[in-house]
Amino acid sequence: MTTQVMNRAKAVLKIERDALDRLGRRLDCHFEAAVEMMGRCLGRIVVTGMGKPGIIGQKISATLSSLGVPSLWLHPAEAAHGDLGRVTGQDVVIALSHSGETDEILHLLPVLKRIGSKLIAITGNSNSRLARQADVVLNTGVKNEASPWGLVPTASTTAMLALGDALAVALSEQRGFKPEDFAALHPGGSLGKRLTLRVEDLMRTGRANPVVRASDPVKKVLLAITRARAGSAGVVDRRGRLLGIFTDGDLRRHAEKDLHILKRPVSQVMTKNPKTLPVGHLAVEALKLLRSHRIDEILIVDGKSRPTGLLDIQDLLKAGLV
Repeated sequence: MTTQVMNRAKAVLKIERDALDRLGRRLDCHFEAAVEMMGRCLGRIVVTGMGKPGIIGQKISATLSSLGVPSLWLHPAEAAHGDLGRVTGQDVVIALSHSGETDEILHLLPVLKRIGSKLIAITGNSNSRLARQADVVLNTGVKNEASPWGLVPTASTTAMLALGDALAVALSEQRGFKPEDFAALHPGGSLGKRLTLRVEDLMRTGRANPVVRASDPVKKVLLAITRARAGSAGVVDRRGRLLGIFTDGDLRRHAEKDLHILKRPVSQVMTKNPKTLPVGHLAVEALKLLRSHRIDEILIVDGKSRPTGLLDIQDLLKAGLV
C-alpha cells in the first residue's frame, strides 16, 4: 500500500476523531432535554432523514428498538405521500439534516406540528429552519468533512451516528434496561442465547445420559457409554447420588497399568468429586467450566446430587454458544 494512500486514510480517521472530540465537548443541557423528552414519550421514537443522514437514522432507530425503545424509521419522501399516517401526537420525531434545510424534511414540519409530535433536530446548522422549528436542537456541526473537497458527508454522519448511539444508550440506562431485557429482544442472536439458554435446555437425558452403579464392572460401563454415544458416564450409589464420573481418559490412564481393568468395579477407577453444575444454571456457565478445566463433558445434577443430565461441549457448539 502506498504512502499516499496510508496518509489519506490516517487523515480521514483524524478528521472524524476530532469531530467526535468536539461533539463531546459541545454536549450540554440540550442533550439532557432530548433524553428526558424521549423518556416521557408515550408513543414511539420516529426517526427520519434524507440521503446519508437517512441511512444513519435507520441505524439509530434500529439501536433504539434493540434497547427496548419502540422506534420507527420514516422515509421523509414517502411520509409526504401517506406514511405520515404512522405518526401520532404521542410520538417524538428525530429529524436528521446536516444543513437543516433539506426540503423533504422541511415539508413535513407543518404536518408534524398539527399532529402534535415533539421534534428533536440533529443538525449541523443551529440557525437553520429545521432548528428554529424544533423543540430540542442537537448540534452535530463539524469543522471539516473527511472527503476530498468536503463534498461527501463523512465526519458529519459519523457525528450523527455517535450522537444517536449516545441518546439510545443514555435513554436505555434511564429506563433501567438490563441484559436480560436485551436477550428477550434477541432470542436468535448469540448474546440472547448466552443470557437465556440453561443447562437443562441442552443437556442429554434418558438413554443419552449413561448412569451406572459403583459396583458395575468397567466393561458394562463402556457398553453403556457406547450405547449413549457419549464420552463418559455418571457413577452413583444405591440411592442414585453421584459418586464420580468415568471417562475415556480414565480408561486410557488405567489400561496402561491394569490389563484386567474391564473386570474391575468402576468405583475403583472412576474420577471422584467430578465437576458438576446444578439444574437451572445458564449454559454459558457450563461452557466456562468446561474451558477452564479443559474437559469435554460435565454432569448436571438436581437438588439431591443425582445426575439428571450430561452436557457435552458439542451440545454447546450446536447451540451456537461456542
